Parts: sequence; C-alpha cells; structure tokens
Amino acid sequence: MELPTASTVSLASQGQERTSLVRLSIFWRIVLTSLVIIVVMAGVNLYALFQLRQLTALSTNMATHHYPAIESAKRLLTVLYAQLNSEKKYLAVRDATFLQHFDEEVDEFHRGLQTLETQERTPQGIQLLGDTKHLQQERLTIFHTELENGLPPPAVPSADYEGRRDALMDRMSAKLQQFIDLHETGISVDVSRSRESSAQAEAVTEQLVLLALVFGIALAGFASYTVLRPLRQLQSHIKQIGQGNFRTSLNIRAPSELRDLVDAVNWMGSKLQELDDMKGEFLAHVSHELRTPMASIQEGTHLLLDEIPGPLSQEQRTTLRIMADSSRRLITLISTILDLSKMDAGMMEYRIVPTDLKRVTEMSVNKVRLLADAKHVQLLVEAPAQRVWVKADALRIEQVLDNLLSNALKFSSGGGIVKVLMKPDSKAGVLEVSVSDGGPGIQAEDLPYIFERFYQGRTKAKHATPGSGLGLALAKKVVEAHGGRIWIESEAQKGTTVRFILRLTNPGDTA
Repeated sequence: MELPTASTVSLASQGQERTSLVRLSIFWRIVLTSLVIIVVMAGVNLYALFQLRQLTALSTNMATHHYPAIESAKRLLTVLYAQLNSEKKYLAVRDATFLQHFDEEVDEFHRGLQTLETQERTPQGIQLLGDTKHLQQERLTIFHTELENGLPPPAVPSADYEGRRDALMDRMSAKLQQFIDLHETGISVDVSRSRESSAQAEAVTEQLVLLALVFGIALAGFASYTVLRPLRQLQSHIKQIGQGNFRTSLNIRAPSELRDLVDAVNWMGSKLQELDDMKGEFLAHVSHELRTPMASIQEGTHLLLDEIPGPLSQEQRTTLRIMADSSRRLITLISTILDLSKMDAGMMEYRIVPTDLKRVTEMSVNKVRLLADAKHVQLLVEAPAQRVWVKADALRIEQVLDNLLSNALKFSSGGGIVKVLMKPDSKAGVLEVSVSDGGPGIQAEDLPYIFERFYQGRTKAKHATPGSGLGLALAKKVVEAHGGRIWIESEAQKGTTVRFILRLTNPGDTA
C-alpha cells in the first residue's frame, strides 16, 4: 500500500482550508470583514494619535522650558543693570540705602540665576549660566575691593575699576543674551519641527485614510459579492425551475446557510421533475388510450352525417355536426399531447429535407381561410416572388403554422388583419417567418411563460373556444428541433407578432 507523501498531505490540507473559507457562514464573513476594517481604521487612528502626542510634546517643551527661560534671562538682565545703577549711586554719594538696594538686587540676581541653573537641560545653556555666575562673583569681588580701598566721599571710583566693571558687565550681558538667543533658536527649531511633523502627519494620515477607505470598500464589496453572487445564481436557477426546466441542478460555492438553501432548491427541482415525468407518462398513456375510441366516435359520427344508417332531421344533423367538431378538436388535442410526449422523450422523428416553405404556408392559410371569412378577418401573405427553400420537415412546420394562424384568428376581432410575412436573409443564411394580428396583445407579465405547456395568459379571446395551451409549446419544440429560434413580440391593445427563423437551403441539397 502506497503511503501519502508530505506534498500530498499539504495540498489536501490547503484544499480543506480553501473549502472551509468558502463555506464560512454569512455571519462570520460579516464579522471578519468588520474586524479587518476596524483594525485598519484603528491603525490609522493610532498613527494620528502618535503624531498628535509628538506635536503636544513640542508645544509643551516650548511653553514650559523655552519661554520661561527667556523671560527669566531678561529679568536677570534688568536686575543686572539695576545693580549697576544702585552701585553708581552708592559710589557717588556713599548712602547706605543705595548699598542696601545693591545687596537686595544681588541676592535677587543669584536666586534667579540659581533657578535657571536647576531648570536648564542643555549643556550649552548650563555653560552660559555658569560663566555668568563666575563673572558676577568676579564683579562683586572687585566691587568690595574698591570699597575697602576707596576714599571717603565725594571721592570717585578709579578709572581702572570702572573699566574692569564695565567689561564684566558687558560680558555678563553678552552671556545672558546668548542664553536668550539659544532658547529663541530652540523655539524656532521646535516650531519648524512642529510644522514639518504636522505637514507629514497630515499627508500620511490622508493617504492612510484613503487607503483604509479603499481597502474597506474593496473588502466589503468582496464580502457582499461572495454572498450576492450565489443568491443571484440561485434566483436564476429558481426562474428556470419556474419555466419548467427541472432537470438542471445547481452546484455552486456558497456560505453554509445558502448551501442548505441550494440543496433544498435542488431537491425541490428533482421532485418537480419526478412529478413532471409522472404527469407526462399519465397524459401520454391516457391520450393513447383515448385516441382509438375517439377515432371510432368520429368515424361513427361521419357515417351518421352521411345518412348511411338512414335519413336525419335538421336537429339531428346539427347535433351530429357539433359532436363531429368536438371529437375533431379532441383528437387534435390528443395528437398534440402525444407529439409533445415523443419530443420530450427524444423519440420524435423528423424528415428534414429541402422544403418549399412558401407552398407550406399557402396550405396552412387555405386551411383557415373559411374561418377567417366567417369572422370577417383578412388574411395577408407577404413573401418573395420566387420559391423559398428551407431545411425542414414540411409536416411539422405546417403544424407550427397551423397553430400560429389559429391563435392569430382566435384573438382577432371582426375587420382585423392577420399577416404572414416571410423575409429571407441570404447573408445570414436564414428565413424569418412572422405571423401577426391586431388583437388585444399579451400582457408583459405573461410573456416569459407563454411557451410553457398548458399556460394561458390573462388575455382571453371574445366568443372563442378556450385553447389547450399546447400549440405554442409544440411550435417551440418543433422550431428548436430544426435548429431555429422562436419568440413573441407583443404589446397590450396593439396586437401580437410571433416570429421564428429557419435555415435557408437550395432545392438540390440533401439534408
């Protein structure tokens, strides 16, 4: 015994996976589609949230670090020049009040500088603050030295002291201004980064939203398609069943819920086919059994009408004519049922040979001419002057024309016209034959079923015997057996036209 290989097992498992995916229920298809769309949209939202947090961090950095640092540095500059002003006043008048102001401003400068040092995070800023601190200590040192060595008022400070002091003041001012410039540069950098990040986030978010939208629509469309496609196929199959095509079964890939429905419809079609076969067998059997006694009744009626057994009164003759007409119609109906049964069973034999359809049409028209004259309906035949040859069984095509002409006359009112039109198309190699009337027409909802056996539309002929609903069904079978096509064009209150096409041929051709 040969063991399955690894590749065989892999292919089998992949096939099972595909089958399981195809047979996913509608509920799980909707759930999975919704989950995928939610995940995609959540990813877009997370990216947008991440970018928003970055922008918030940049804004927070500017609001809590750069701007306070700049304001504090500017305050230090103000305090620094206030120190200089108090110092100059004290050196000028040697008033202790100005010295006290100087000491307070020095303390305030130290506190502000210390606060900045604790809040500063950049090495360059820390270096600038440290330099400022050392310069301030150096300035205070030379100031106190000047006080210890200075003369009583109104003596003025030495020129050397003022030069050193002003130089230290300029250097401290420069350091603090560099510190301010450093943070203003940081603000500019953060603003530029914020703008770039915002623009990039906007562009990427737009692309992601568009991609998510397209992906979501495509995924939803695919999920809907996988559900709607088998539904449409099932709908088409049910229409075929409604039109009498029970033999075809539907085999499609569908969700589990629809799969059960498809199986139920297939089972219904098979059961209807069984019933249709039983009905056909029953009608064929009954028709066959009725044909012989009906033929005997018709023959006996004709013998009585011919007064073979004896003379007849006028009332007896009228009654026998009604019996003869009824038996004739009944035998025609039985023959039609038997013909349809043979066609369904594939046992109908056709003798398809080159046939002069113009002659066949004239024969059919002559059969119904007396009926047309009785109803005051005009019969018109429009055909080419020459003979028209088609590949056909003359007897069966004559049967088709008989049914079409009978229907046209039945639905035509007095003074109407029934027209038979023959249009050969040598390029296409076909002949189109149409039979039209000016009757009440066929309602639109009846047209799809008009060729079904025993079907009779809602339109009824006035003062006419109801038909069996088999004539058009037989005509369709015969025309299609000849490789042709038959269809109806009709509009309510504007008449009906039945058209069929047959293949043209030459008189010398063989079938």
